[in-house]
Amino acid sequence: MNQDDILLEVRGLRASVESKEILKGIDLTVRPGEVHAIMGPNGSGKSTLSEVLAGDPAFTVTGGSVRFHGIDLLSLSPEDRSHEGLFLSFQYPVEIPGVSMVNFMRAAVNAKRKYFNEPPLTAAEFLKMMRAKREVVELDNKLASRSVNEGFSGGEKKRNEIFQMAVLEPRLSILDETDSGLDIDALRVVAGGVNKLKTDRNATIVITHYQRLLDYIRPDFVHVLYKGRIVRTGGPELALELEERGYDWIKQEIDAGESAI
Repeated sequence: MNQDDILLEVRGLRASVESKEILKGIDLTVRPGEVHAIMGPNGSGKSTLSEVLAGDPAFTVTGGSVRFHGIDLLSLSPEDRSHEGLFLSFQYPVEIPGVSMVNFMRAAVNAKRKYFNEPPLTAAEFLKMMRAKREVVELDNKLASRSVNEGFSGGEKKRNEIFQMAVLEPRLSILDETDSGLDIDALRVVAGGVNKLKTDRNATIVITHYQRLLDYIRPDFVHVLYKGRIVRTGGPELALELEERGYDWIKQEIDAGESAI
């Protein structure tokens, strides 16, 4: 295995919240150009994994390691993780009244440029880039000029998240149940934006309950998370099997194995 080919390497990751262990030894390897889907029943630790990788201080890492393009991710602040190219699309994007999307995104872009000792973009340079990126997710100009997510529908908020992803050009995008609450038209637009942004230099982790998102964002690997561990890994066919059979058969197999120990 060539270490230079690995974008994200998670080994034995354990994490707790309020002294309750949620992640119990996660192993995951992601290479550039790949799309990984993480599925599993409620309470299995899917969102916790995304939040721990992003650096949410509510969670305490109690074991394991995470390397992100060769850097010790767990040693970085949430802001530096973002600057290094980690992007998290929230299941429930927050509203920021009084802060325009233009100012918000320009500040984010220039903070990243400062991190890499690059000069800030001028207002004209940023607006030119913003117009080009807006077309990727078919974001209406009126939405782009409003306060961040204020008064947006669920679909508009998710579309706005993908727009932010387009502007920031992350190395690794984690989409935490970005299909939640979307109608079929919004789902197609959001998934289309994700697909347009895919290159052989970046990667995506899609966290979802349902196969329907994976009809539009085709994964290279599907992982099943249960009781804080990845208990199954396969190709796109695994997601189809889960759609047909649900999670009970996996729960029964894992629980039976634990009982036999």
